[in-house]
This record gives sequence, structure tokens and C-alpha cells, in this order.
Amino acid sequence: QVQLVESGGGLVQPGGSLRLSCAASGSAFSILTMAWYRQAPGKQRELVARLTSGGTTNYADSVKGRFTISRDNARNTVYLQMNSLKPEDTAVYYCKANYGVATFWGQGTQVTVSS
Repeated sequence: QVQLVESGGGLVQPGGSLRLSCAASGSAFSILTMAWYRQAPGKQRELVARLTSGGTTNYADSVKGRFTISRDNARNTVYLQMNSLKPEDTAVYYCKANYGVATFWGQGTQVTVSS
């Protein structure tokens, strides 16, 4: 069992930056594929960024060049650095961990981009 706790969300103006963090419990963090998803009101949850245990990254086209996913295995933490934020980035952001068929989700953190 892996527990995930996100933090770092909040209200930011367009063009601003935020860094989300997701802390994971357990000793197997380094072998997990970690990802960030988001869900805006009335929309389906969508993949934002993924980072495998081997360091391979994938990004949604809408965030390429603006968001960066990274991990610190010593701290059991994955990050999402979000720059040049736009109003359309407003959503609840969720952290997800998986290994094989096992999947774990965090509770989510709200990001609001508004002037």
C-alpha cells in the first residue's frame, strides 16, 4: 500500500508559477512510475505528466515546455514545476503512483489560475 499526499496548490495569476509536491509512503518509491493528472470542472481527468522509475518522461501537449516533472527518491517525493500558468490550467491536480497493476491516488490539490 502506498499513500500519497499532495501539496503546493493555490491561487496564482496568469503567467505565474507553482510547484506541486507529492510525498509517498513506503520504501518502494524508486521503482514506482509517478504521474500527475488534473481534472477541471465538468471535464474528465487527464494525464499531465508521467515519470518512470528509469527517468522517462511524458507530457500532455498542452503543458509541454511549461511544466516539468521530477522526483527525489531520497525524499520519496515527486514534483510538478508549473510555469507560465494559464487560466485553462485551473483544475484539481492529482498524484498517481503505479507498479504493475497496482495503482494509488492522492487526494488532490486545487490549482486556480486567475487575475
